[in-house]
Amino acid sequence: MIRSMTGFGSVAETVEGEHFGVEIRTLNGKHFKCHLRLPDELIGLEPDLESIVSGRFARGTVTVTVRYEDRSEQAASSINAPVLKRYMDELASLVDGEVDPVGLLHLPGVLVSDEQDDRRDRCKSILQDLVGRACDAVTSMRTVEGREIELDIERHVKSIESAMVVVEERAPEVNELYADRLKQRMKAMLGDIGADVREEDVIREIAIFAEKSDISEEVDRLKGHLLRCRELTGGGGDEPVGRTLDFLSQEMLREANTMGSKCLDAQVGRHVVDIKVSVDRIKEQVQNVE
Repeated sequence: MIRSMTGFGSVAETVEGEHFGVEIRTLNGKHFKCHLRLPDELIGLEPDLESIVSGRFARGTVTVTVRYEDRSEQAASSINAPVLKRYMDELASLVDGEVDPVGLLHLPGVLVSDEQDDRRDRCKSILQDLVGRACDAVTSMRTVEGREIELDIERHVKSIESAMVVVEERAPEVNELYADRLKQRMKAMLGDIGADVREEDVIREIAIFAEKSDISEEVDRLKGHLLRCRELTGGGGDEPVGRTLDFLSQEMLREANTMGSKCLDAQVGRHVVDIKVSVDRIKEQVQNVE
């Protein structure tokens, strides 16, 4: 089974007046890269959350956005009465009349909120659960898209196999056609000087041509690559196969190029072009496979 590298997942939850939201987006990439966007109140939880994400995804660029809003009673800051009284006493000795305490609330130390560490500890387990659930949603989406990619790759594999059947049937005929053309050319050339065509010379030239144009090894290797491609795309494991498929598509293209350069027959060449087009489509698809 293969999975795409593009996906999206979003979850939200409110716990005792504190609202949490987690959104995960994944895009294709050669390696794993995680970007975490946390509100200032939760800075410091990056390693805990990234470890969850890295354990779920092997490749791709992952962007995790965390939203947090405290709507509970704890969001209200407490007034530090001793500090406020000291400000008022000092101002009272400097100005005439009463001092309005409301205007002093913005001064340092007057309002006291929860300790940052306490807030992070309280939110850590909640966010870990939400990130895990968001990863589940992303994985589900990537799996669905992976099935579509698998079907498309299978279509191209079948197209390659159909072209290879024609190539295999045509290859022996190419040698026979070359032998006939060679005999005709040699008779025409030697006939002008009154010499006869020696059969051993014809056989030697045909053998040399057959050796240079033999594509049986390339055909066998390409068949093996197609078999391995089916094993990787149709397997039931959860291991990422994107890198292996990428390498495999490169090898398939190399074999097709060699076939085209060794066998110069026009009919074979047309089908080799079809094979290369299908391999190129496979290569494009596997760029988005985890």
